[in-house]
This record gives sequence, structure tokens and C-alpha cells, in this order.
Amino acid sequence: MQFTEEDFKEGQVLLFDKPLNWTSFQLVNKARWLIRKTFNIKKIKVGHAGTLDPLATGLLIICTGKFTKRIEEFMGQEKEYTGTFVLGATTPSYDLETEINATFPTSQITEELIHATTAQFTGSIQQKPPVFSALKKEGKRLYEFARAGEEVEIPTREVHISSFKITRIALPEVDFEVSCSKGTYIRSLAHDFGKALNSGAHLSALRRTKIGAYSVTEATNLEDFEAALNNAD
Repeated sequence: MQFTEEDFKEGQVLLFDKPLNWTSFQLVNKARWLIRKTFNIKKIKVGHAGTLDPLATGLLIICTGKFTKRIEEFMGQEKEYTGTFVLGATTPSYDLETEINATFPTSQITEELIHATTAQFTGSIQQKPPVFSALKKEGKRLYEFARAGEEVEIPTREVHISSFKITRIALPEVDFEVSCSKGTYIRSLAHDFGKALNSGAHLSALRRTKIGAYSVTEATNLEDFEAALNNAD
């Protein structure tokens, strides 16, 4: 991996493996700062093609220069995730950002039932985004309403899940692999999956492994990216 200033201005598609507890915005800012510092550029366009929550890791596509015009194209492509649901408990954010707010029985849940329930969540489904999300309503982010303790009505929307597989069951944990359309919230999938089992569930781990034809196996980390920039000359 070797770059020139002109490479970034003309446009690059950079594949990063986002670390845990970083926001997508922080990763974009860091990449932009490294590019500007290396080539002494005052201004360059840098943006990402689809947010990952801070508690998620995995593939984040970052575009530079003229390729920022392709961001919408990448955002529209199918995405693949792996992760873990914890059955028997819910959280307001549907993940580990908030504390458990309710617990439910799990004695009725069998491995056969878990596998069978995935069928309810394949194809085109109606899904309600989490209230702890960056979607806007009335000019405010939904998480602003949630953190203020305000009730807000969130409409459901149609998303498409082309594949939903259970890869490990070690109750209360269930590992999964999902391929889905733009706009699908895996946190909401966790919450709805728990309800379908007459229990509760929340997301405890999430990793994005693919966006369209791009795989996290091809992605770099910030340390290697910085090293490549340092070798640019």
C-alpha cells in the first residue's frame, strides 16, 4: 500500500477495520488528519459509507477526494454481519450501551426453536429502529429523546434480510450471521428475535464482515495505514 497526494485527491476507496469503542466519525477524522499531515494538505474530502455503532467492529469504507461521490453507491449495497445475542434480558438501547431493564424466562427456549425462529426474520420484514439511534425526528436525533427520557413514536420500515443463520448456541448466548439491506438495525433484530421467542434479547457483540464485494479480510487498521503514509515519499 503506497499513496501519493494526487491519489487521495483523485479518489481512494479505503477499507478499514473499525476498532471497538471508536465512532465511525472518529475514524474518518483520524484518517483525514493523517492524510493532511503527511502531504501538508489544507483541505481534502473524506467520508464514510455507512455508520458502525461504537460497540461494533469491522468493515468501514472510507472514500476520499472525488470518490466521496460514490458513498451513496456503497451505502446501498448488501451488508454482512456476525455477532452475539444474549437471550433472557433486554436493554433500552437493545445493546450494551445501556443497562439491563428487564429479564425474561428462557426455559422454554430450545435449540430447535431458535433455529426455526430465524425464518420469521428472512425476506422483507417490518422493523422499528432503536430509539437509541442517530435517526432524526422533528430535527432531533432519536437518542436525544431517549437520553432525555422522552417518549417518541418511531414508525416501522421495511428492510430485507437475505440470510439469517445461527452459528453457535450456548445459552443465554446465541451467535449469528446475517446478510441484509441498507437500513437494517441488527440491534432491532436482536430485540425482535427475543420477543419472537417469548423472551427478551439484546446484542452483546457485532462485527461487519462485508459490504457488497468488499470484505473485512481486505481491510487495514490505522497503524498500518499510518505506516503506509509514512512510506509515501
